[in-house]
Amino acid sequence: MMTDSGQARRYRFGAFEADASTGELRRQGIRIKLHAQPFQVLLMLLERPGEVLSREEISRALWSDGTFVDYDHGVNSAVNRIREALGDTANSPRFVETLARRGYRFLAPVEAIAAEADRPPATVQLNPEQSKSETEPTSEAEPRVGNGILASLEELPETSPTVVQTLFLLLQLMYLGFYVGTLTNLSEIEELLSTLPRATLIVYGLIGTAAILIPVRAFVFCAALFRAPGMRGKFLKMWPWLLVADVLWALSPFLLLHHISIGLALACMALLVYSPFAQRALMLMGAGRQKIAHAAMPR
Repeated sequence: MMTDSGQARRYRFGAFEADASTGELRRQGIRIKLHAQPFQVLLMLLERPGEVLSREEISRALWSDGTFVDYDHGVNSAVNRIREALGDTANSPRFVETLARRGYRFLAPVEAIAAEADRPPATVQLNPEQSKSETEPTSEAEPRVGNGILASLEELPETSPTVVQTLFLLLQLMYLGFYVGTLTNLSEIEELLSTLPRATLIVYGLIGTAAILIPVRAFVFCAALFRAPGMRGKFLKMWPWLLVADVLWALSPFLLLHHISIGLALACMALLVYSPFAQRALMLMGAGRQKIAHAAMPR
């Protein structure tokens, strides 16, 4: 339940804490990037948990100087940024619920902390991939494969969104090229594999996985290209399965031994083993992330 918020400057909900005095949102002590406008909307929701906050109220608070903007789009962008920071979704909300034609409501219990209250003792910062609460599953939870080894969002450098998205899309095109090239040269591949035991089974495996992964890669490519909402969460859910497929397909350079040497095939394989981890890092760095429209920003 929410306590008296008259003197509150910090709000705690789930594993998160919002500090109104510093404008910071943290999860288990780790700062999460959230721009000023979305953070202001988050504070409005936290001050009135369980109550409906209309779009008009939000727009008046964000653009009180009468600046003309497309406030519907601006409010939507701010709420989407909040959901992205909290790992929330509109379809299955744990924190911010959308009420059609009415506004938004904060669902989770909120604890208001008085301004004079001491901040709890500092704790060791945990990787966001670790210590996920059983009562707080997140739609954008990162895969649990290799906890403590995989890079967290805070450990990745800030890079131009255009560069990140371009690299991510090129990797998807590379894999599509592998699959299409394999299906195009099946007779040559069958001849190459003919000396191996169960060569027919291997060929069927190549055909089956290529047929499945072509539409999967096409979906990932289009979703990232058009910055589909919730793309990061969807990709991180798919990533453990793509990791297995990508590691298997890292052997694909050996299908070209009629054209390249074993040494070159081995070098290419080593690079391809790293590729799924590069894709994950690029997605965390913002590949496919939605842009905030210019009109939604204050002037």
